[in-house]
Amino acid sequence: MNDRQLVVVDAAQFGGRLPADLPAIARELAQQGQDVCIARVLHADGRMLHWMQAEHACGWLEAQGSGAALAVDALAQRAREALARGFVAADALVLAVWQPGEPLPWLSWGELPPRPPQPPAVLPPLDLYAIVDSAARMRQVLAAGVRTVQIRIKTPDARLRAELQQCIADCAAAGARLFVNDHWQLAHELGAKGIHLGQSDLVELGEEGRAAVLATGMELGVSSHALWELCRARTLSPAYIACGPVWPTTTKDMPWVPQGLDNLAWWVSVAGRPVTSIGGILEVEQVKLAASTGAEGVCIVRGLGDDPSQVVPVLRSALEEGRRSPMPAPAYPHPTL
Repeated sequence: MNDRQLVVVDAAQFGGRLPADLPAIARELAQQGQDVCIARVLHADGRMLHWMQAEHACGWLEAQGSGAALAVDALAQRAREALARGFVAADALVLAVWQPGEPLPWLSWGELPPRPPQPPAVLPPLDLYAIVDSAARMRQVLAAGVRTVQIRIKTPDARLRAELQQCIADCAAAGARLFVNDHWQLAHELGAKGIHLGQSDLVELGEEGRAAVLATGMELGVSSHALWELCRARTLSPAYIACGPVWPTTTKDMPWVPQGLDNLAWWVSVAGRPVTSIGGILEVEQVKLAASTGAEGVCIVRGLGDDPSQVVPVLRSALEEGRRSPMPAPAYPHPTL
């Protein structure tokens, strides 16, 4: 249970202070062990923003619907209601400035205002999305007919460059979309067309690093597990946003409550970008259910088995079957922390 207090402060109390001064003020207030929101900050470019200084996230929150006109008292009340439903402060503030049927707010990655996302590009569908850890495994899944693949080598060694070169060449020959996990600079140097980065990686890059990633022009996939992560991811105009873990997973040690099909369907309905499902997807039935939410991609790691050529046709049929029986999205998500 979250026992931290959320304090919502009207920016008018800091009359005469520039918007750039307010994050430092919020950090001072947060040192008292509370989450802080300095609400209704009129930025120099005319945008109405709220500075979030919470345990799990900080940044400028910009509502895209009726939440932009919320009075401070109303924002605080809606945030308290979300807290009472079990959401942490960062997610509660997102829900406070959002209503079902409206676009999600944007959340900045740092102290610069959030970057408005660009319209999604028209790209081939993700479909069955295989995650592999070697060029040899990549060749197996390509031979089985998978056309969206991620190479994820978490403990790189002297073979990393050669492995990536082989994966890039094999995917180009097969006409497959390849996303390189983590190693974005080497991927760009070697001519890769896509990368996948986690939220912590993107935070560590800072404003200049994130700008450098976007300047490469590579397709970008971004992980998300919570509402605030989804709002931040959207500002990078990614090729897709991953929603997970849908089911409990042992592939990664994570603190998140599984999203379930309800949250996955909600993600699809509000993300404004293609969504791929990931986490704990091992069985044919799970592929069908994940596809029924409208997720454009379904990520498979261990579920590909020892011989993907035997498994992939069955998984692809399940994906198509799920798409023929779409499930409705709930009005609200459930907490994931």
